[in-house]
Amino acid sequence: MRRIIKCIPNTLTLANLFCGCLAVTYALDGDARTAFWLVITAAVFDFFDGFAARLLKAHSPIGADLDSLADMVSFGVVPSAVLYSLGLGWFGFIVALFSALRLAKFNIDERQSVEFIGLPTPANALFFTSIGYVLATYDSGYFVDVFSTKWFLYVLAVSFSLLMVSEIRMFSLKLKSFSFKANALVYCFLIFSAVLLVIFGVGAVPFVMLVYIITSLVRNVLQVRKVA
Repeated sequence: MRRIIKCIPNTLTLANLFCGCLAVTYALDGDARTAFWLVITAAVFDFFDGFAARLLKAHSPIGADLDSLADMVSFGVVPSAVLYSLGLGWFGFIVALFSALRLAKFNIDERQSVEFIGLPTPANALFFTSIGYVLATYDSGYFVDVFSTKWFLYVLAVSFSLLMVSEIRMFSLKLKSFSFKANALVYCFLIFSAVLLVIFGVGAVPFVMLVYIITSLVRNVLQVRKVA
């Protein structure tokens, strides 16, 4: 029975990987909307595999490595496939390359236990796959015009790739407790994000990710000034 319980976290990780594999095929076929929802599903499995490992005390070295391999596909290859289908060609796979660097760095960086250093790969994947969703869903509008500009997508691909391997500290959404005072930034961000998503739907996701990055940058500046 114990051996079966130990397999639960890894099974969830494999479900994450399976969703990522499916998302790649849909993205390359031009179905960005299905690819987006598969990435969302992969992110859910990615959250619960770690949660299950902690709850069941089923941590293992193979589980940690398997998690990174699954994330590489679901949150590294998928956004690259979306960029490829949006017209960036092979250049779009720069995101996959830097995602690999990001995940390798995360595995050996002991500073990232309570916060992230560099943009997390799931956030990066949600940003680009949601752009694909917006362009596949809406025919016109200011945001569609901006995101469909190819040079702008090139700039975004390079910028977000560099953000993933940067030394910028990004706050984590994982709560150590339910105290509002101890998690004020996380609660405010989640409430703000929820409001945007209710009003604008999936179209709000790219801007939620941008708010996350900008908030982290401002937080870094304030922390540096506080220390100084």
